[in-house]
Amino acid sequence: MAPVSIAEPTRRTRGDLCPGVLRPWPASDGALVRLRVPGGRVSPAALSALHGVAVRYGDDDNVHVTTRANLQLRALPIGPDGQLPGEVVAAIAETGLLPAPGHELVRNVLVSPMTGLVGGSADLRPVTDALDAGLLADPALGGLPGRFLFVLDDGRGDLLDRSCDLGLVALDADTAQLRVGEAWSDVVPLAEAADRLVELARAFVDARGVGPDAPWHVRELPTPLVAARPADGRLPSPAPVLPYGPVAGSAGQIEHIEAPGGILDRHSIARLTGGDVDELIVTPWRGVLAVRE
Repeated sequence: MAPVSIAEPTRRTRGDLCPGVLRPWPASDGALVRLRVPGGRVSPAALSALHGVAVRYGDDDNVHVTTRANLQLRALPIGPDGQLPGEVVAAIAETGLLPAPGHELVRNVLVSPMTGLVGGSADLRPVTDALDAGLLADPALGGLPGRFLFVLDDGRGDLLDRSCDLGLVALDADTAQLRVGEAWSDVVPLAEAADRLVELARAFVDARGVGPDAPWHVRELPTPLVAARPADGRLPSPAPVLPYGPVAGSAGQIEHIEAPGGILDRHSIARLTGGDVDELIVTPWRGVLAVRE
């Protein structure tokens, strides 16, 4: 299980520049934009529509996946003001993947991809939805740094080794232990976990202050956000990476499809958005789960 430690505070000299649709990164080939998809969950229709944006407006007609299970587009047009043209922003918004522009940078919620489908101690999809709703409902949380990360492990241990700012590990179907930076925190009912994480996020916003030297991560705070707790004895051991191919125990209905180099080209997108695919989950291992009816 992950060790409890407190790192030396990092001294920042600028705000983070993590890209979004409304804050594109001016790369050498054009604008790079990142779309946060909490839990990696994206509908086939939304992925197809996003690919359509890449084809219509970009010089790179692929969709890229990240190790935080988010999506990116590259080589989009960028204006002299450093922004995407309004037509491109509108086209991305029409995919449904930009539900709250004021909070687009903060919906970094990495979740065990197989949760609620096969295995795990708890179904974290309701917790993910409640956490996302809590983030979007609070204007102050729109000020979280773009690199701030929530990590939710459903008890199988697949994300236990991933560092986070805030998170949890399910202990059984009804309880979880919270993670705060590098430390373990309280054991809480799973039904209360999303609210607790939102409260901790607010506490971080208050503690970090403002200005170019404000911390990006919980571990960078000069004073721990909460007192550390002992690791619960029910915590799992780290699990291996989910292999590509048909998922064991899914009766052939779920397949982990590789995105080589993090790239989904038109052929793989056609495969992922075929008529028999009901749901897609981007994984942090450069792949996408295709869930078939």
